[in-house]
Parts: sequence; C-alpha cells; structure tokens
Amino acid sequence: MASRVLIVDDAAFMRMMIKDILTKNGFEVVGEAQDGQQAIEKFNETKPDLVTMDITMPEKDGITALKEIKQTHPDAKIIMCSAMGQQAMVIDAIQAGAKDFIVKPFQADRVIEAIQKALG
Repeated sequence: MASRVLIVDDAAFMRMMIKDILTKNGFEVVGEAQDGQQAIEKFNETKPDLVTMDITMPEKDGITALKEIKQTHPDAKIIMCSAMGQQAMVIDAIQAGAKDFIVKPFQADRVIEAIQKALG
C-alpha cells in the first residue's frame, strides 16, 4: 500500500512540485495545508504516514506546528523543508523531533531519499 503524505507549504507551486515528485514515485498525497494551523488540522483529519513541512509560513510556522503535532502524536514522521541559510531553524526542528530536512529548490532524488529514510 502506498505511503500517505501530507504536504505543508505556504507556496502553492512548492506544494505542486512536491506532490508531483511524490505521485511519480508511488506515494499518495492525502492532504495539503498552507500554514501551521491548517497542518495540525489536516494531520488530525488524515493521519498521514509522513508530513513534509515548510519552516517559514504565516499564522503558525512549521516548527511550532511540528512541536504541537509531536505533543499529541509522538510517532509522527515529519520532514522539514527550508531554504538555504536556515541552519539554526533546521537544528531547532531536528531537536523538536523532525526526522530530516530537505533544502529548496527540491531535488527529486533527495526528497525521495529523505522520505524513504524517515519511513524506515
């Protein structure tokens, strides 16, 4: 059965890029969210196997959303997405329980590698 993924990014074109990479590689995209608050709601609704989460978003950022999801779902598998030069945030995210991080612009093989590693 295909692994179910929730994509969180405030940029629609970024969500589309990730969705494209995932569907071409046999993953099922079960939801999309454009900010941290939506991410939490969609996570609870869809119970995905994995989440790709942007760090910088309006309303609620990715690290705050990550922490809130991990509080109620400690086993949640979340991969952070960040632009270059956000090292401090990436370290925060890993300490908060993120499985990995991928850097924008996305390289398809790196995205798939991170996801397969996170899913174990």
